[in-house]
Amino acid sequence: MSTSIQLLIGRVLMSIIFITAGYGKLGGVEGTAGYMASMGIPLPGITVWLVIALELLGGIAILLGFFTRYVSWALAAFCLLSGYLAHYQPGDQMQMISFMKNLAIAGGFLALAAHGAGALSVDARRKTA
Repeated sequence: MSTSIQLLIGRVLMSIIFITAGYGKLGGVEGTAGYMASMGIPLPGITVWLVIALELLGGIAILLGFFTRYVSWALAAFCLLSGYLAHYQPGDQMQMISFMKNLAIAGGFLALAAHGAGALSVDARRKTA
């Protein structure tokens, strides 16, 4: 299997969770903002919209391979921050598994940031245009 195909499959798999999460939050903005408030996140009414935009638009950008390196850095940072704020609970094994999954996803995004989106991407087309 070519590197281009592998990177495309990786981008598809990595983008799914963010596109679905961002889209899902659109149906429950107030509930998500309330959950953020309960965790002590500042300005939850504004922060929720920033999170939705990052998840939804960032996920679509990764899927298409558009500004991949920059978006990968942003989503890696988001995974680390949200993992720590929402899941880092050493006494709760299930939350720690979720925390470690966030770390793994961040690692995948850092690898994507280092390597780029590959030949089957908008980024590659922009370079040749």
